[in-house]
Amino acid sequence: MLNINYASVIDPVLHHTRTRLPGFAGMKAGDRVLDVCCGSGAQVYEYLRKGIAAQGLDIDPHMLALAKRYYSTPGAAPDTFIEGDAAHMPFPDGSFDFTSISLALHDKDTTLAYAIVAEMKRVTRQGGMIVFLDYSMPLPRSLKGFLIRATERLAGGEHFRNFNGYLENGGLDRITENNGLAAVKTERLLGGNITLVLAKNG
Repeated sequence: MLNINYASVIDPVLHHTRTRLPGFAGMKAGDRVLDVCCGSGAQVYEYLRKGIAAQGLDIDPHMLALAKRYYSTPGAAPDTFIEGDAAHMPFPDGSFDFTSISLALHDKDTTLAYAIVAEMKRVTRQGGMIVFLDYSMPLPRSLKGFLIRATERLAGGEHFRNFNGYLENGGLDRITENNGLAAVKTERLLGGNITLVLAKNG
């Protein structure tokens, strides 16, 4: 199992995708946005920098400690980063204009991934947007694609099994389709290895 500091190792690699996401989704200052499985908080930080009313949710207290250490902006609300289960979110229906999830669904089994998406739909207002960022299908057979596969293999165990299942089952296309979401637009980043999907809720 890999034990790495995401804020110092992974986030720099994903910096362009993080900065691209708000504009891709059409987010603007004042919008209410929840980043699900927020990890180190890098995506929340990009939202906050643009004046977006953002919160991050993650079940891992160690990742949230990283988020508060690296990405808590001056004057940020105390509930910017919340510890909680993405499959049972502590928010009322329709609480957010947008919800987003980045590179988290590929390491979940299908049941859990669908439960998370169902909760994202519930807490996003009708007509609001849900944003997915995850590995592309098919994953390119390039150097970057090879490094992604190698990294996921090193993660091992259930994580690697779920990654393989994500690829075999059709990735984001299958996840959105099976959860009643139609893509409004898509975009590929990081040499085609990462895909952004914007879907309308309801």
